[in-house]
Amino acid sequence: MNILLVGGGGREHTLAWKINKSTLCDHLFIAPGNAGTSPFGTNIPLAVNDFEGLAAFCIKNIVAMLIVGPEEPLVKGIYDYFKNREDTAHIQVIGPSKEAAQLEGSKAFAKAFMERHNIPTAAYKEFDTSTYDAGIQYIRNHPLPIVLKADGLAAGKGVIICNNHIEALAEFQLMIQNSKFGEAGKRVVIEQFLDGIEVSVFVLTDGKNFVILPEAKDYKKIGIGDTGPNTGGMGAVSPVPFADAAYMEIVTQKIIKPTIEGLQKESLDYKGFIFIGLINVQGEPFVIEYNCRLGDPETEVIIPRIENDLVEILSATAEQRLNEINICISKQYAVTVMAVSGGYPNEHETGKVITGLTDTVLEGTVIFHAGTKQQGDKVLTNGGRVLAVTSFGESLAEAAEQSNYMLEQIHFDGMYYREDIGFEFR
Repeated sequence: MNILLVGGGGREHTLAWKINKSTLCDHLFIAPGNAGTSPFGTNIPLAVNDFEGLAAFCIKNIVAMLIVGPEEPLVKGIYDYFKNREDTAHIQVIGPSKEAAQLEGSKAFAKAFMERHNIPTAAYKEFDTSTYDAGIQYIRNHPLPIVLKADGLAAGKGVIICNNHIEALAEFQLMIQNSKFGEAGKRVVIEQFLDGIEVSVFVLTDGKNFVILPEAKDYKKIGIGDTGPNTGGMGAVSPVPFADAAYMEIVTQKIIKPTIEGLQKESLDYKGFIFIGLINVQGEPFVIEYNCRLGDPETEVIIPRIENDLVEILSATAEQRLNEINICISKQYAVTVMAVSGGYPNEHETGKVITGLTDTVLEGTVIFHAGTKQQGDKVLTNGGRVLAVTSFGESLAEAAEQSNYMLEQIHFDGMYYREDIGFEFR
């Protein structure tokens, strides 16, 4: 079959790399893709939210499956757009409906969903302009630290942890009255702070059945030892040492099954990935957030550990046959380390020439492009997060050491990466 993969980051490069190995894929198209995806398919200059253009391309090129990488087109309803058109309704779309994608698109929707289905999560209340004064009072009486979350999509930057009430009140005002996060912050969820270790759990569901994919832990802070401002992710590890079979059984019974059953009970059409951000509090899992797609940079460690044909799994998802699939996972550790532009996550320059990419890559290492573009025979930086270097090892430390070694061979002006990814498990 012909497949169109929507997106252009490290997640999509990883998916393209994996899909290219499938005997079921005749031709892969990536819209828009990046400099790293082109060896695995054909990059198409279409924006991820250009639903009309994407549909026309699918019709012209006899595309049988549409895989949606980023959250924005899902939240904006790309699934519904394709299913409601007579000429594209037959195309298998991997991703939830617009209504189901609210699990990521609205923090308030997700919290209410968890409350209805008794899924463990932090205590919360939501506020908007009409309840602003009540929110001020709520913050003043709230124990510290306080977690403030923009309700909508805020490019991974809409969560603020405040260690004093003055800071929390100021951020609350900035979000609701000063539009710090635009429309995404017009409603704010104020949450109880949970102290523990985070883990990302990934599930693929056909709306009825589900399979659990490898788990991962990502590292959001820019600085060594998890310091400094949040980013889109500086690296990830998989497997996560504490997420053993006993812990994952608790996660399955208390979180995954109630989530899938909740989707069914509420008739939410969902055929795709569910990324459940969890926090482990003294052995008990609590949901921090839902995402309606794979994470980035977690994709760069979980997809390479899956030994199955990915297209076969996705076809079973679209056809509601996931009960027929057994996921085979490599026992090796995978560590990805992200190289970012100087100044990231704040203002940063792009267009820097990247060298060292074509030098000898060690066996057991794959370089995934996150923010790059091709210009003639040169590869240039084209974003804050530029490259993710993933390595395998018999231990987490071995895999991390190899990724760091490979990054020493790569250069672009201002390049920065964290050398301590997975530090607490080494």
